[in-house]
Amino acid sequence: MIDQQEMFEKLVAWGEKQDAVRAMILTSTRAIPNGQVDQFSDYDVILILTDIMPFWESRAWMESAFGRILAMYRDPILHDGEFEKSGNVTQFEGDLRIDFILWPVGLMQRIATEPLPDEFDAGYRVLLDKDHLTDGLQPPTYKAYIPTPPTEQAYLENIENCFLCATVVAKLLWRDDVVAAKFLLDGEIKHENLRPMLEWHMEIEHGWSLKPGPYGRGLKKWLRPDLWQELADTYVGAGLDENWDALFRSIALLRRAALEVGEKLGYAYPHEREQRTLAHLEKVRGTAAE
Repeated sequence: MIDQQEMFEKLVAWGEKQDAVRAMILTSTRAIPNGQVDQFSDYDVILILTDIMPFWESRAWMESAFGRILAMYRDPILHDGEFEKSGNVTQFEGDLRIDFILWPVGLMQRIATEPLPDEFDAGYRVLLDKDHLTDGLQPPTYKAYIPTPPTEQAYLENIENCFLCATVVAKLLWRDDVVAAKFLLDGEIKHENLRPMLEWHMEIEHGWSLKPGPYGRGLKKWLRPDLWQELADTYVGAGLDENWDALFRSIALLRRAALEVGEKLGYAYPHEREQRTLAHLEKVRGTAAE
């Protein structure tokens, strides 16, 4: 396991020797005091550069400084107003992973005069600043990325979109197209519809104070245990019958969580719409079994 403080010192020592590197800012979990990190937590590092292109075009600078690269994804050149920026996600051999974000000096100068962006408000730490480019940044509140209560429209659209997607899953299961059906069931329904509802439920129980993280990472830790177990039970293998059952269990879990969320927020659950959707799904399943 790489010692975090030693890694910070290594990053700074490297940056001090690079004339093109004018500042270096750490963001994400490792920039949060008492953040929950482990040996696989990324180092999210923004490099403020006189010219981003040499750092975008070559990866030799990373291997010479931080070790042999195992795998890497490189962003295209993106535009932020008049400035170009980019970055890469790099897994080195061993546990070390660094996400380098490449910003030109001018972009940093502009951001330092603006309200703190969410990326920084969630937590940042200046590791290196040769030219006082970050002096104008306000301290982080560490409150960015905490969900806010959904509007009634967003609540209802979430449920209706789940019902719509369920009809497609049913059609695909009827066709014995399990790969496509599971893509929608385990992907869209669970991550686009069920996961937000469960996260709203989780936030209500914790006073809208948690950062659930991407991909449902915080659900097992923060979701009420009975709801977590119901969610776990919706994950099955490749059999048709078990995926039909998982589809109905997913809708049942959505209903249970949505009823409790709706009660707290003052929103009415669309029972009649759900009953018509379930009747349709049962009909499709019945014809598939004939």
